[in-house]
Amino acid sequence: MGENDGKRRREIVSDVSWPLDSLPEDFISKIVSLTSPRDACVAATVSKAFESAAESNVVWEKFLPPEYESLVPSSRNVSSKKKLYLALCDEPVLIDDGTKSFWLEKASGKKCIMLSAKNISIIWGDDPRYWEWVTIPEARFKSVAKLLWVCWFEIRGRVNTRVLSPRTRYSAYIVFKKMNHCYGFKDVAIEAGVGVVGHAASTRFICFDTDMDGEYYPERGRRNLVKPEERADGWMEVELGQFFSGGELMDSDEIEMSALEIKRLNVKTDLIIQGIEIRPAKIL
Repeated sequence: MGENDGKRRREIVSDVSWPLDSLPEDFISKIVSLTSPRDACVAATVSKAFESAAESNVVWEKFLPPEYESLVPSSRNVSSKKKLYLALCDEPVLIDDGTKSFWLEKASGKKCIMLSAKNISIIWGDDPRYWEWVTIPEARFKSVAKLLWVCWFEIRGRVNTRVLSPRTRYSAYIVFKKMNHCYGFKDVAIEAGVGVVGHAASTRFICFDTDMDGEYYPERGRRNLVKPEERADGWMEVELGQFFSGGELMDSDEIEMSALEIKRLNVKTDLIIQGIEIRPAKIL
């Protein structure tokens, strides 16, 4: 769905006439708009008539969120709704005074949100003895949280499902970096939780140590341990858990995501937290 897709489609599209090609272009566009961005790109390979209809603003405006005009900076001038859609997929937009970023998942058009470290609750995060707010060029936000030292590690973030796509299963991730002298997270399992505020959260054990064994043994039973993975942007992420955003007619819910390590009170240092990212869960 990038810039070269048009060239490839022109090579793929056949000159053979299809029965549906006789339909008005606006009618074909309305049909294609009921599918998905990925399906629209496939439809464009069917014939010349479908290619023209699938490129129309009628189709791609349907894939944009209803509030897209308020999200796009006035400086971002695009010539078509499809180009605007692709821009919102490839270039996240800062919202809420720069404390969140917003973008779309390219294949589905589902909304994605990242809460900056300033937009989540970090215990003692405002105490300069324990955390420092720094600016680094590779971060999405103006400032990120750098851990100086703590024994009690606790991070919590909240998001309302009304800002997300309905009827969608989402995953929440902590996005972080370890500095050269990062200490206190080796072989340490951290309890993560995700759930509706006021209800019991689903929990799991995660770690910030990529070399840690994949099994964790708490006092009772054996648990799988979720390990971090490197992202394409050079940061690391570890999945806190998943939740379902519900339907359009349901009341919106506030989801809380947390990471707690309060049992082993050993010193922890030199971890950088960029924020919590929420995006559609992978379909296995």
